[in-house]
Amino acid sequence: MFITKAGPLYRMATEKKLNWMYSGFMNSGSGPLCRKTFDVFFRYRFHQRRDGMMEVKIGEEERQLIGDLIDQLRELLLATSPEGKLDPSLRRLYPTAYVDDVRHEQEYQRSARDQLLERRLSHLDVVEATLNDAELDSDSVTAWITTVNDLRLVLGTHLDVSEDDESKILDSGEPQEQQQAIYHYLSHLLGEFVEAAGR
Repeated sequence: MFITKAGPLYRMATEKKLNWMYSGFMNSGSGPLCRKTFDVFFRYRFHQRRDGMMEVKIGEEERQLIGDLIDQLRELLLATSPEGKLDPSLRRLYPTAYVDDVRHEQEYQRSARDQLLERRLSHLDVVEATLNDAELDSDSVTAWITTVNDLRLVLGTHLDVSEDDESKILDSGEPQEQQQAIYHYLSHLLGEFVEAAGR
């Protein structure tokens, strides 16, 4: 997942130096990645206004990437039945409730998956509908934060990345490196959204 359509942003990430201005970047276990990204100044990209609207200034290539990732996540979600086995990448989106009780776990998954699926698909629809908007209302911001976090969790699970991992982005252009670049991008996009929403 998240391989075939990640090319444009990944190439931009590896061809340019990135000056991450988001204050949480160096605290996220990313280390040298701050020297290996594209030239974006996060602190100027999100502004929470007093009227409740958030101004969002992200580039066209980023919006295209997010749209592509949404398509891939929607496809994965719709392929998961309430009672069937989960795609391994979705494990963090549907956490286990009863580790030692198979019957109760099956009942829980049957009842919870439909609700969680409906909610996630609704958020994906909102983000897709506002993908090119320069301003977002509070409900749309919530949908963006939730969706970016879901994308990050799915990709992190696929990469087997924990919160404490310090992955390195290489120059080889291999799919794994593309995915790592996108994972770190989503992490910082999420952090910036959350920080701006909390102002």
